[in-house]
Amino acid sequence: MPLPSAHDVALAAERRTAARLLLAHPLVTSGGPHSDAFALVRRHADWLAQRFQQVFGYRLLVETSYARLFKAGLGPDSGHRLERPSTGTPFTPRTYACLALALSVLVTAPEQILLSQLVADLRAAAVDAGIEIADTGRQAERRTLAAALRQLVDWGVLSETEGHVGAVAEERAGEALLTVDREIARAVVAGPLSQSRDGADLVRRAADPGFGGPRTYVRRRLVETPVVHLDDLTDAEREWLRTRQRREAQAFSELLGLEAEIRAEGIALVDPDGDLTDLHLPGTGTVAQAALLLVERLVDRLRPEDPGHPAVGGRLVIGVPVPDGLLPELLDALIEEYGSRSNWQRGHLEDREGFLAAVLDLLVRMRLMAPAGPVRSGGHGLPEGYDESVADGRSVTDVFQARGQGRTDSGWILLAAAARYATTVAVKPRTDQSPADDVFEESPR
Repeated sequence: MPLPSAHDVALAAERRTAARLLLAHPLVTSGGPHSDAFALVRRHADWLAQRFQQVFGYRLLVETSYARLFKAGLGPDSGHRLERPSTGTPFTPRTYACLALALSVLVTAPEQILLSQLVADLRAAAVDAGIEIADTGRQAERRTLAAALRQLVDWGVLSETEGHVGAVAEERAGEALLTVDREIARAVVAGPLSQSRDGADLVRRAADPGFGGPRTYVRRRLVETPVVHLDDLTDAEREWLRTRQRREAQAFSELLGLEAEIRAEGIALVDPDGDLTDLHLPGTGTVAQAALLLVERLVDRLRPEDPGHPAVGGRLVIGVPVPDGLLPELLDALIEEYGSRSNWQRGHLEDREGFLAAVLDLLVRMRLMAPAGPVRSGGHGLPEGYDESVADGRSVTDVFQARGQGRTDSGWILLAAAARYATTVAVKPRTDQSPADDVFEESPR
């Protein structure tokens, strides 16, 4: 087999760079922060559109001034939330409402509009939609509106020609002249809004992989989440992944430069460059530091005995119930040990309930912990009419109650991938199974 030429290597590298950019930033503009790589997206637009459609069922639109990758959802509790850049505070439902109302106005707005007129039109749209928007004279409401408009500026929907959108949050609201890009405004929304009855139905419909079925959904899940545990998948999805996991690992490596780590409990795609994730653990800040320490101690306390793969007579353990009261107990101990000398934020130390909630939120998004409850393997969150059966009645890995459902009184499950953050390494020889069937046992550090 001949070796690839220097041209082929360079071509593959360019396409990989463009694909990674679009995956991390589905809306790229010619004048935005990633303008230097926008030329690559345009150069390889046809190839990228074909690959994203074939692999993930995503549609790619490339225009003169922007490129938009229309992704799909993954179902309930699997979204990537928006945050305020200055504080990292997640958008509230009210902020999303303001964002949606602003977009509904801007798709037909004039090329330039005053900030005061945009706010007035937004409030009128809220009345038409039957949505109650509080008086913008309230400081909290003004900040919420400013956060939504700032997001539109970041996306390139709005340009601040004179003044800035933050003026709406000032005590005496200032004025600004804004330039509107109606094409980008129309390209922002990706979900099937016109077909959905309500928000919950929109989430379910957006996660429908269509004709791609299990193949498309599993690929989306692998690339959009930190780790995929087996009970995150239906029977048909698990069967498809089992028979193709090595082939898929090679495909993800070639397309996106990601490395697959395959274990008995699931699969994680690892990015050696570390720039395809919006979450980092270990990370900086009080919440990330506490989350790392907490998960280390949970793994030390709750490591299951003799986990293994059912194919060789083992017991598949995807999650372990957390005993009631253990989480606040461990957090209190961490605060006593590290709080003062690590300069943790005083606000978190004074509000321990809120601090614990923030830590758990990060661990849930990292797929290291999960609230106890129904899972996708049991039919939770599936779109209507989705075929979850296995062809020809073939047997699949049994994941029933692999999280210890029914044996928790605290409402929290420590997931298998958390063992990657253990403080000790447990090396166990596996003479009766392949390396692919190892369990999450060792520390990554």
